[in-house]
Amino acid sequence: MTVAWPSEAVLGRLQRHNPHWRQADGACPACVQQALLEQLLQQGDAALHTLLPLVWPVDPQAAFPAIPTPLRLHADPRFTGAGLTLAMVDGDFYPHLDLTAPVNRIRAWVDASHEPVQALFFGPDEQPRWPGWDAGDPAQWHGLMTSAVAAGNGWLSQGLYRGLASAADVVLVKVRGEDGISNAAIARALQWLGGPGRALGVRVVSLSVAGEPAWPNPVDALVSALVAEGISVVAAAGNDGQRRLLPPATAPEAITVGGLDDHNTFSHAELSAWHSSYGASAAGALKPELVAPSLWVAAPLVPGTPLALEAGALFAHRAAGTAGVEARLAELKLVTAHYQHVDGTSVAAPLVASAIVCMLQANPAITPRLVRAMLLATAQPVPGIAPEQQGAGALAAGPAVALALRERHSALAATSRGPEVSVAGVTFVLHDHRARRVALYGSWDGWRAPSVATQIEPGAWRTVLPHLPPGHYAYKYLVNDTHWREDPDNLRTAADGHGGFNSLLTTDPRKAASA
Repeated sequence: MTVAWPSEAVLGRLQRHNPHWRQADGACPACVQQALLEQLLQQGDAALHTLLPLVWPVDPQAAFPAIPTPLRLHADPRFTGAGLTLAMVDGDFYPHLDLTAPVNRIRAWVDASHEPVQALFFGPDEQPRWPGWDAGDPAQWHGLMTSAVAAGNGWLSQGLYRGLASAADVVLVKVRGEDGISNAAIARALQWLGGPGRALGVRVVSLSVAGEPAWPNPVDALVSALVAEGISVVAAAGNDGQRRLLPPATAPEAITVGGLDDHNTFSHAELSAWHSSYGASAAGALKPELVAPSLWVAAPLVPGTPLALEAGALFAHRAAGTAGVEARLAELKLVTAHYQHVDGTSVAAPLVASAIVCMLQANPAITPRLVRAMLLATAQPVPGIAPEQQGAGALAAGPAVALALRERHSALAATSRGPEVSVAGVTFVLHDHRARRVALYGSWDGWRAPSVATQIEPGAWRTVLPHLPPGHYAYKYLVNDTHWREDPDNLRTAADGHGGFNSLLTTDPRKAASA
C-alpha cells in the first residue's frame, strides 16, 4: 500500500516538533496525526468540520471507527496536561499501558473503601502494582475506562485513542468495598485528597461514582472544601434518567456533567440528549452545568479478562477473513482488539476533568471559579434540549483552553464569588471575553431599568448597585443586547418561566448563601 506524504505545511510542523527528524526516516502515526490536527485547527472551525471527516486517518483496522477524543472536542494539541496531576475517584483501577508506558504516570493508588485509608506511591520508572491489581474485577474496568478516557495516551493505538490530558499524572482512588460504593467511602477519598494527598499537587478531581440519597451529606461539604483550596471537582450526573441527583453530583461547588450523544460525527446539528439525571440539586444549583459526549468514546479493555481474550480472537478471525464475526464485534462494541466504545455520564465527567487539566496547563493561575465560568462561557448550547438537561451546553475543550490562555485578571476579578453584599451596596462581576456590552436586570425594580456594567479589565465586567432592602431577588445579564445568561459564579438559580434560569440573590447577610 502506498501512502502519500502530507503537505509541506504539515511536514514543516513535523520538523519543528522533531528537529533531528528526516523524511527518509518515516514518521509514527501519532506524530503525523498531531501535525495534521494542528494544521486543521489553524484553519478554523469551519475547516475542521468540513475537511476532517474526509482526510483524518481513522484506524483502518478498526471494526468501529470511533472519532478520537481530541478531535471530537476540538482540543488544542499543544496542551496535554504535562506537569499537572489529576485524581480519579472510582470503584477500582487497572495499571494499563496507556497510563504506564513509555513512563509510568500513576503517582499513587489509594484504597479509601474502608478505614484506614491506604496509599501506595510510585515513581516514573516503576511498574505500579497493588493488591488485586490483576483480579479482572468489573470495578477495575470502570476505573480503567474513566482514567484512560481522561489521561490515557493511547499507547496500544499509536496515540490515536488518547485522552485530552494524555501527559498528566494521575492519582487513582478506589472507593468500592464489599458492599459497593457509599457516601462514607467517597468522603474518605475526598478527605485524603484534601489532606495527605495535597503533597501530590492534585489540581482536578474527577468522580464517576454515586453514593446514597441523603441531604445533607458529608460529601457535599468536602467538595466545597476542596474547591476552596483551589482544586476543581467534576462529578458525573448519573444515568437513570430521573429528576434526582446523588452525591457527589449534588454538591453545589462540583461541576456536574450530564451526557450528550454526538452520534460519532463532527456535525453540531446532530447532537442529541443522553438520558442522564437532570434538574436542580437540593441546594438550588442548576445541575448539570454542562454536557459532554457519553457515547462512542474509545476506552481500553482490561488485559487478560475474558472480554479481552475474546476480542483478540475475534480480530484474528476478522483478519483471516472468517465470516460471521462482525455481529459479535458490534455486540461487544469493539473498536480494535484493545479498545471498545463506551457510554454513560461516567465517560462525560472525565472528559470535562481532562479539559480542565489542559486549561490549567495553559494558565496555572486560574481558580476553580474561573474554570467554571470559562467552561460555561465556551459551552455550545444544543438546540432542542431543555436547559435543565444540558446546563450551558456541550463542552468545547479547545475554546475553553483558548479562553484560559487569555485570562489574566487582577486578584479582585479573579477571586470574585458572585454578588458581594456590603454596607456600600451589591457588587456583581461577570467574566465574558466575548462581551462588548453587559447590562444587569433584576427583580428589585420589576426588571425595568438595566444597570450597565463597566469593563474593569479585558473580559471582566463589574456592576455596583446601591444598598438594597433585605430580601430575596432574581437577576440576569443581557450580553451584547442579544444574549441572556445567568451568573456563572452564582450557584443559586431558579427557573425563569421562559425555558431558562435566573440567578438568585439574598441581601440579608444573615441569610445570604450566594457567595
